[in-house]
Amino acid sequence: MQLDHFDLSILRYLQVNCRHPADAIGVEIGLSATAVQRRIRRLREAGVIQTEVAVIAPDAVGYPLVLLVELVFAKGLADTIDQFKRQMLALPEVQQCYYVAGEYDFMLVLHAASMADYEAFTRAVFFKNSNIIKFRTTVVMDAVKRSMTLPI
Repeated sequence: MQLDHFDLSILRYLQVNCRHPADAIGVEIGLSATAVQRRIRRLREAGVIQTEVAVIAPDAVGYPLVLLVELVFAKGLADTIDQFKRQMLALPEVQQCYYVAGEYDFMLVLHAASMADYEAFTRAVFFKNSNIIKFRTTVVMDAVKRSMTLPI
């Protein structure tokens, strides 16, 4: 999909606050509310806008612990990798999962209520998977910046 300057302007507004009303965006960028709504619908249908969510403070809902986990697999067979990807998609503790090149095969961002909960997670997910030969965990002390906005 080819994006013009109006599309990019709309995306800049929406990624900061997806509740910006179309008429307010239109006034700022020089389009009618109807034209903005039409463009937003097209951006959603094309998959440019993938999802619109409320960002919840993890501490407020009992998940203060943020963990960065690097995983190494014994062998990178396609079915093994695909099965692990599906498993990660199904686990709500896993906030982000990246299949990466380099020393590790996967990098995860997880949230947990406590270290005991994280240990239970590692036993249920990592230790039971015979293809995982190593994992390394980094505990986040302070989330200095947490963002999904792109420099459009």
